[in-house]
Amino acid sequence: MTTNARREAAPAAETSEYFEKRSLAQGSVSWVMLMGLGVAYAISGDFSGWNYGIAQGGWVGMLIAFLVMGAMYLFMSFGLAEMSCAMPTAGAGYAFARRAMGKVGGAFTGFAILVDFAICPAAISTFIADYVHALGWFSNVPSALIIAVFFAVFVGLQIVGVGEALKVTFGITLIAVAALVVFAVGIAPSFSVGNLFDIAPAASGASEALPFGVSGVIAALPFGMWLFLGVEGVPLAAEEARDPERDMPRGIIGAMLLLFITGFAAVMLVTGGAGALFAGTAAAPLVDALNEVGAPGFAAFVNVAGLAGLVASFFSCIYSASRQAFALSRAGYLPKFLSYTGSRKTPFVSLVVLGVIEVVLAVGIGNGSALLNMAVFAACVSYAMMNLSHILLHLHEPQMERAFVAPGGIALTSISLVLALVALVSTFFVDVVAAGCTLAVLVALMVYFFVYSRHHLVANAPDEEFAALAAAEAELA
Repeated sequence: MTTNARREAAPAAETSEYFEKRSLAQGSVSWVMLMGLGVAYAISGDFSGWNYGIAQGGWVGMLIAFLVMGAMYLFMSFGLAEMSCAMPTAGAGYAFARRAMGKVGGAFTGFAILVDFAICPAAISTFIADYVHALGWFSNVPSALIIAVFFAVFVGLQIVGVGEALKVTFGITLIAVAALVVFAVGIAPSFSVGNLFDIAPAASGASEALPFGVSGVIAALPFGMWLFLGVEGVPLAAEEARDPERDMPRGIIGAMLLLFITGFAAVMLVTGGAGALFAGTAAAPLVDALNEVGAPGFAAFVNVAGLAGLVASFFSCIYSASRQAFALSRAGYLPKFLSYTGSRKTPFVSLVVLGVIEVVLAVGIGNGSALLNMAVFAACVSYAMMNLSHILLHLHEPQMERAFVAPGGIALTSISLVLALVALVSTFFVDVVAAGCTLAVLVALMVYFFVYSRHHLVANAPDEEFAALAAAEAELA
């Protein structure tokens, strides 16, 4: 805790009635469900989007991007697992940054996480609508109506209860994993190493391995993120976990390991089966690759089951956006009505309000790729802040009780911090307008914080209490 943070004016406390209206269903989520949630966040990336990184950097460039970004997520996950055990709160990354960097750092981190998870469902919903039409379903129904119906159904399921919602998510995720297994079986007979390098060198100093040179590798980095994007949302379920100290590390790290397997299989098999040149432009890389190699039966199954991957990520991102909004609202950083919970102990107001905003974004912008690039920018900002939080907490609070200690300590989260900053810069290589728009949203939220919400924070909100405890211990020391 910094000196400036301790000098800030103390916020007011709220009554027990305030928190009774703002409580989640504790003990309702097992580590297996947490792992399923982590996989659900990112598994849609296996089915679409990542392959455009091959068009930027070639197969080797995309593989490097996958491994580098995978390392960033893995090292960050170690730190998140440690911090979520020490501070099991729905605020997650915001709460970690609040304790490490004060209210300003906490607000900025929390808003970045919220923007990331609020934009992701909007982006994915446009992909779902396109996917439904591509399957020939509801061809006469406008995309806007399909998007609205999906939001209504899945927001409604989450209002019913977190246990029920995560069971549905887990089931959908299993279908998506089955689709990946079927894809691997169908494409394997056509695999050829030569297919990995069929893009001719297109830049000075380039090679068959890196046809677009080193700059192509940098441009591919955001696409490497798509295979892991969202897994950092697992700690947002900490207050609802049965045993956070044991379940959070198992859930986060287990999800990362499975995502490494599925992501590597997609990058290797799509390209080795259908060719790098083909893979770099495919709209639906798994399905298109199977059709390209003459396996239409496998393609038909993966085409239908692949919708489950999109739905799983859509569903889980709605969950995380609502929990981040709930935590920020409960502590006063956002309007306090957003943290109301109903009889089912779910943040129904946040779910509904965010759902409406996300439908407006999806229908109004209508470009899923642009929306996803906006989400990636916000995600990179949050990654840098969360890694920095882990480093500062180790340096300033070595005595903090930690049921789980991140392997590699701050050495690995320091590497993840640097990679997050590199990834942040790389987003401007892909879509400078999307990055600029997201930055403008974050600035607007911080203006709201400085003008209004920092004067109306809730001192006894769990996230604020963690920070107050640290300040008290520092004063005693």
